[in-house]
Amino acid sequence: MKISKGVWLMLWASFLFTLMSACVKALPTIPAVELVWFRSLISIVLCLVALKKNKIPFFGNNKKVLVARGLFGAVSLMVTYNVVQNIPLATSSVLHYVSPIFTALIAFLVLGEKLYKIQWLFFAISFAGVLIMKGFDSRVETLYLCLGIVAAFLAACAYNCIRVLKDSEHPLVIVFYFPLVTLPITSAICLFDWVTPTGWQEWGLILAIGLLTQLAQLAMTKAYQAEEAAKIASVSYTGIIHAIIVGIIFFQEYFDWKVIAGMCLVLVGVILNVSFKRVFRVK
Repeated sequence: MKISKGVWLMLWASFLFTLMSACVKALPTIPAVELVWFRSLISIVLCLVALKKNKIPFFGNNKKVLVARGLFGAVSLMVTYNVVQNIPLATSSVLHYVSPIFTALIAFLVLGEKLYKIQWLFFAISFAGVLIMKGFDSRVETLYLCLGIVAAFLAACAYNCIRVLKDSEHPLVIVFYFPLVTLPITSAICLFDWVTPTGWQEWGLILAIGLLTQLAQLAMTKAYQAEEAAKIASVSYTGIIHAIIVGIIFFQEYFDWKVIAGMCLVLVGVILNVSFKRVFRVK
């Protein structure tokens, strides 16, 4: 089965986002909002350079939706970074990947994208896998569990904004609005909570967060513009697998057999949903 361009882009984006999250987790002494500020600063510089080089107008056409995408993304990211710093990497990813469920539902209710009955079964399989992988982890406090779900919902809102903008905006413009909206918000918060990074390792990780984010955001934006939101959302579940592997290698975060069972269920749901329309020729 040939994998579509949108699916490949989302697979790549999920991997890059996992590496970025690992860098965030490796900086537990730096406030989450400050890391978002650094990320946005690096991103806005890279965006401005790319937009100018390609002679693309900076501010786009549908400014209201662009700002909404930036706002949803900004709040979601600040919450997500806080969650990543306080619970295991794989568990935080599991919570984040509840967002495809929200994404598909919002696309169905707001954008009018069709969902077939059997796709609900595929979503249920993946979601069951997420619940099993979450398991009964004593390292996860209720507060961070709730924050992770809130962040997932806001991320889903941002993803659907991208879908609305697919025909009117260049991917670089969509990516540009994220730091454009985020910088003023995080700058105000950082005035009251700032910790200066020290040493080459911390500065290197901060730089990596910005670079990885830029590449991941661009790949994700192109993926959502290339395919239906529900399909791309389900592919993003594969980031859970990346997070488990990275968590084990770099943070010694081990899980029992239930994680393996959950991982298999998630992959089954993803593969079934991605291949559904191609195999059964549903239109």
